[in-house]
Amino acid sequence: MESQCSNVFQGISDADCKHMMECFEARRRQYGAGQTICEYNQGSPLVGILESGSASLIRIDVYGVRTILETLSPGEMFGEALAFAGLSEDSMAVICDKDASVLFFEYSRIIHPCSNTCTHHTQLIENIFRLMAQKSMALSERVEVLSRRTIRDKLLCYFSLQASHQNNTAFDLPFSISALADYICSDRSAMMREMKNMKQNGLIQADGRRITLLL
Repeated sequence: MESQCSNVFQGISDADCKHMMECFEARRRQYGAGQTICEYNQGSPLVGILESGSASLIRIDVYGVRTILETLSPGEMFGEALAFAGLSEDSMAVICDKDASVLFFEYSRIIHPCSNTCTHHTQLIENIFRLMAQKSMALSERVEVLSRRTIRDKLLCYFSLQASHQNNTAFDLPFSISALADYICSDRSAMMREMKNMKQNGLIQADGRRITLLL
């Protein structure tokens, strides 16, 4: 199995991965930037693994407000917590940000081991629980950002978290500036004005997606 999927298939040999993909009847799809990879407003039995590119899990509420719930990078899984969830009227979808390759298989294939009772299946389930724990941590960070009262505080909190994760005060945003406004639940124009003020005040440098904290 390709190295990009190592997060999900950690501890499982290439031969076992190949056998597992046959057992799961996995299928690979290609997507271009802006395309919808998967929708969950009606529920979906599919789980996906992002092999390359990038994508975002988007929620659009009944009023049309768009919010980025999660950003996805190669090796990450999506849909495992949504496949059989009872969703509200809100629409949820995974949108491709950069050209991507996605491996799909049915959720039921994961939770119901095949008749061969493969030993690597247990390892896969352990890996999935580990990834879900990591996503819970990411959600906690998201709550921390959104709990800040002002746009500046939200931006500084988010930038500080990114700098900590990348161990560098200079880092690249995982999405566009427009998407950043969606992520912190702020008006784009208001956020752009605040970022301009932050640059003038010597708090940050910004060049496209490249941000440098100067604190």
